[in-house]
Amino acid sequence: MIATPAAVDNPGLAALPFETYRQAPNAELNERIEAVKRELGDALLILGHHYQQDEVIRFADLRGDSLKLSQLAAESRACRAIVFCGVHFMAETADILSRDEVTVHLPDMGAGCSMADMADLDSVEAAWADLGELIDVEDLTPVTYINSTAELKAFCGRHGGIVCTSTNARKVLDWAFAKNSRALFFPDQHLGRNTARAMGIPLDRMHVWNPRLPLGGNSVEAIENSRVLLWRGHCSVHQMFKPAHVGQFRKQFPGIKVLVHPECMMEVVELADLVGSTEFIIKTVENAPAGSTWAVGTELHLVNRLAAENPDKTIHFLSPMVCMCATMSRIDLPHLAWCLDNLARGTPVNQVKVPDETARWARVALQRMLDLP
Repeated sequence: MIATPAAVDNPGLAALPFETYRQAPNAELNERIEAVKRELGDALLILGHHYQQDEVIRFADLRGDSLKLSQLAAESRACRAIVFCGVHFMAETADILSRDEVTVHLPDMGAGCSMADMADLDSVEAAWADLGELIDVEDLTPVTYINSTAELKAFCGRHGGIVCTSTNARKVLDWAFAKNSRALFFPDQHLGRNTARAMGIPLDRMHVWNPRLPLGGNSVEAIENSRVLLWRGHCSVHQMFKPAHVGQFRKQFPGIKVLVHPECMMEVVELADLVGSTEFIIKTVENAPAGSTWAVGTELHLVNRLAAENPDKTIHFLSPMVCMCATMSRIDLPHLAWCLDNLARGTPVNQVKVPDETARWARVALQRMLDLP
């Protein structure tokens, strides 16, 4: 292997302190980032999630959703270091899918995901044990949304479960029901409910599991009658969209099309014209006829970018309130420049490394999803 600064550590050197970057002007930070990109070349891959702010995503070598970015990065033979401009669970997935010699770094380790934090391994294992007292868990498939920790992906791997994305959630639930009669879906109740309902599963056979309450807040009869148990979690961004917002936009702009993400609550999804993943939203707007008007229910940075990149259409954010992914926004120019400079000088910071056993079982659950036709 050709030694590059991205692949060689200098343990005798101390990492550059972040404070000097916090005060630096954007022009200087931009120059530093560009310089490291030139120096490291193909040995470096900067990944930018769609929800990232514009000043950061402009430096991304690849742009997409979390799984797509991790898969594309894993395909690179030249890459030796990944800097993921996203959140923690995304960096974990990149580490799980990448080659052993590739390191993954998150510019700010505080960039987490409130939804992912709503389901932790201890709570899920406790729920699994409680359910085992009432039903046959051999007939229960755990399904975790990609927006979850590596530990929960590994839990699914060990218990015959699987990972899903917002794009393939229905296909994944079809797989789950082909092998078992019930599914435990976490951490996002809305994606699970919207998907199951579209498959024809009635609401009275879907029950929310609140990990803070005995039996998840359910009766024994409800659990025994269930087909889908929905973890009490949600996306703080998509939770903000309300049915009243849809009504307001339809009243103000007759003929407007409403396009929302399936992490929105069921009452919003019911009123929308189209529902789909981030990639679906982007492609729908890009392919929409010139002059059309849209209200889009997803993260604000992405909606603003869609408006800027599609000036022939009128695109509104489906909420009167500012609603962005606050944790994603922690990845800013100072953190990106600091992370890259340290990587280039051999004093890497903020490496995200999933323990081998966790990675092994998480990869099993991910592979089950990737193997679906």
